[in-house]
Amino acid sequence: MKKIIVFFLPILLLASCVDSLDDYNVDQKRPSVVPAVTLFSNALKGLADTLTTPNVNVNNYRLYVQQWSTTTYLDEPRYNVQARTIPQAFWQGIYKGVISDLNESRSIVNADPLLSDATKKVQLAQIEVVEVLAWSVLVNTFGDIPYTEALNPENPLPKYDDAKTVYYSLLDRLHAALPNLKSGGTAFTSGDLIYKGDMNKWFKFGNSLQLKLAMIIADSDPAKAKTLVAEAAPNVFTSNDDKAAFPYISTPPNYNPIAQNLNPLYSSRQDFVAASTIVNPMNDLNDPRRSSYFTSVDGKYIGGQYGFLNTYSAFSHVSEKIITPSLEGILLDYSEVEFLLAEAVERGFITGSAAEHYNKGVTASIVYWTGDAAAAATYLAQPKVAYATAATNWKEKIGFQKWLALYNRGWEAWVEWRRLDFPKLSPPSGGNIPAGSLAIPVRMIYPINEQTLNGANREAAAAAIGGDLVTTKLWWDKF
Repeated sequence: MKKIIVFFLPILLLASCVDSLDDYNVDQKRPSVVPAVTLFSNALKGLADTLTTPNVNVNNYRLYVQQWSTTTYLDEPRYNVQARTIPQAFWQGIYKGVISDLNESRSIVNADPLLSDATKKVQLAQIEVVEVLAWSVLVNTFGDIPYTEALNPENPLPKYDDAKTVYYSLLDRLHAALPNLKSGGTAFTSGDLIYKGDMNKWFKFGNSLQLKLAMIIADSDPAKAKTLVAEAAPNVFTSNDDKAAFPYISTPPNYNPIAQNLNPLYSSRQDFVAASTIVNPMNDLNDPRRSSYFTSVDGKYIGGQYGFLNTYSAFSHVSEKIITPSLEGILLDYSEVEFLLAEAVERGFITGSAAEHYNKGVTASIVYWTGDAAAAATYLAQPKVAYATAATNWKEKIGFQKWLALYNRGWEAWVEWRRLDFPKLSPPSGGNIPAGSLAIPVRMIYPINEQTLNGANREAAAAAIGGDLVTTKLWWDKF
């Protein structure tokens, strides 16, 4: 009898520790509750992946700004955005791969009773900065987008909000979040894959983003832009160490998507060469970044003809540095901040020397890619580069050098090209291209799925912006 009691006692004790047999049926490798920081990390990667990938089904902006050209396929450099599901992939990459995770992360933080108010403030501010950036990517790509009714499972047919209204909402949200980055609470740390919880750098990132977003509306609302720029300028990036960059690693699946698509270790495709549009002027200026940007052919940098077929072996293509699996994915860097400050001085938004900020922007880019400050000084000494003599107006000077500095960041270069209208780029022409038939896209069309699943709202949005066309300018693109 004693043996029977001894046998059953552990079972009774175990049973008393659980409420039901469901407590035993837990898959430890597939948790039902995901920590907020994990969703935050995943959103950072999703945003970096979407902006960094060269996959022709997602991101063709390096082609639109003529940094690259193609060897075999002509749909992309000739702006056929309907042959593939490009708009859909980019749209879902941001909505589903970034904003959805950030919304859930926010909900978890808000619902956690163990977090102090200060900790909630700082973590929510980190989420907000990244989400504002993600929303800005969508609204500056498509124009009017689902915003106030987006990502609501009870409303599968969200209305589209006016792009300007969305943009001003984002500016307000970012402005409100910035002070909370200094709340003194416990930030996301190990899951913060950009700054590891360094809130001083987050504060610089947030202010640099405010500077960037404010300058985008400089032509459409200079008064508001000036106020926001003047407020942000004292707190922006001050060196390359401040950059917001996603740290890819050397092995799949967390390697840089450029390597996934172009590195011979992972792909046999040879789809891209450098475009002569960018290679030729860099050759003319003896640009020290060429070896970091491109491979050489018999010791020379040779660009392929943009918008036409090119033999891969005959032309320079993407450099070994850029196809390195662990190359970081840049979200915002110091060089572009300095170019924005130079522009802000020229517009009268802040005081200072436009030439000094321009020089810092050029130097930051060259040092980032080559590590050679002396080479930057030599480059800047050339009459075609020096701020006093480079061009007849500041938009051309800044626009051209910023285009070079934004190499390999196609989407950002596309935004700046639309905004500054420099360098002067032309669509491919001649050969089998009918005269005047092509125009470089100034927006992306809405996904086909939106036409079929949310047709009425998409039609209303298309009518509101002047047509769902790649030639329809966004509200801030005035010239």
